[in-house]
Amino acid sequence: MELVKCNNLCKEFDNKQILNNINLSLPKGKIIGLLGKNGMGKTTLIKLMNDLLTPTSGEVLINGEKPSVNSKKIISYLPERTYLDKGMRVSQILTLFEEFYENFNKEKAIKLLNDLDLDINSRVNKMSKGMQEKLQLILVMSRDAKLYILDEPLGGVDPATRDYILDTILSNFSEGASVIISTHLISDIERILDEVIFIDKGNIILTSSADELRAKENASIDEIFRRCFKC
Repeated sequence: MELVKCNNLCKEFDNKQILNNINLSLPKGKIIGLLGKNGMGKTTLIKLMNDLLTPTSGEVLINGEKPSVNSKKIISYLPERTYLDKGMRVSQILTLFEEFYENFNKEKAIKLLNDLDLDINSRVNKMSKGMQEKLQLILVMSRDAKLYILDEPLGGVDPATRDYILDTILSNFSEGASVIISTHLISDIERILDEVIFIDKGNIILTSSADELRAKENASIDEIFRRCFKC
């Protein structure tokens, strides 16, 4: 069974078509790049997977079921914007996650905090935007989930930290799980991608194995993306 399946999925806002007849089948055990320019439907598709929006028509299935409380238990989601309570200390947030999510590994989170030089006693409002984004990624990757959905996980961090974050993603998702990374920073993440999805103006224009696509086009994913979107 596919981990994620979209059947004729459509979403409209104010009579404007945001997603148009999306048909996707995403397997287990893969790192998948959801790639497209800003405003092309990536975040809308992610929100539908997370049951934060309702389809206009069609359906999205997670492990064979429509998004629900059950799917939220197996999805670990990193939104594009910070959602943390700015008045809390990091230690308090770890305790909150440990109490809220049965699959949260506090020991793993503490190790990742130490690796990224984040103080467990700091208040969120005393942390830079980049530090807050690191913290959010740590919280997401410290859950033993079946599906990790990361919306622009590298946008606010410095280039020196990006490689560590990618290695963190590679080494911290469980066997049989999958990771969906939505981003426009393709050159930074393409080394870890197993599969790619190109989305443009609400339409899926390409799905492929990353290695097969590189071999076929004799180019990097970033170069192929630039050709497709004439960047």
